[in-house]
Amino acid sequence: VDERPTLVSSSAVGFYGTSKAAAGFSEKARAGKDFLAKLCVDWEKEAARCESTTTVVRTGVVLEKGGGALAKILPVFQLYGGGPLGSGKQFVSWIHRDDLVELFVRALKEPKKYAGVVNGTAPVPTTMDGLCEAVAKATDRPNWLPVPGLALRALLGEGATVVLDGQKVLPTRTRELGFEFKYENVEEALEA
Repeated sequence: VDERPTLVSSSAVGFYGTSKAAAGFSEKARAGKDFLAKLCVDWEKEAARCESTTTVVRTGVVLEKGGGALAKILPVFQLYGGGPLGSGKQFVSWIHRDDLVELFVRALKEPKKYAGVVNGTAPVPTTMDGLCEAVAKATDRPNWLPVPGLALRALLGEGATVVLDGQKVLPTRTRELGFEFKYENVEEALEA
């Protein structure tokens, strides 16, 4: 075999920084300027040094009932204490674990086609309110106890920015490459 192995590097949608804009970010958007964006830029620069075909997957919040972000959210809802973080209006760019795994597999099987950057996010982003409503429905629990942004900032410091401001990231190139998502909206993902 003369071809070097393929590298699939997982970055994050934090690359784009946070934004409340409804238009959203595609893979062509520029990097943000906050700490997480700079971290992602540095991470992706290191991946680019690889001497093989490289795919960078900018991953959103990973959802799956048995783990991922839901492992942190579900217990709160199961104890009847669930509710949106901050205003609830901020976008949450997410992906179901099965779709993310399939995207990695595709990038490994078709390295030339998937070379470059693809967004690992579902085609239908949601808001924090939408995510919490879907979790409440899936757990048959209420979505009633919001967590004020001020409290989150006191607890998480700068880390609260990602949760409170969010960003809408779209898998534009991912879909152009023909990738089909098993879970396009958050309600389907939480029913799986």
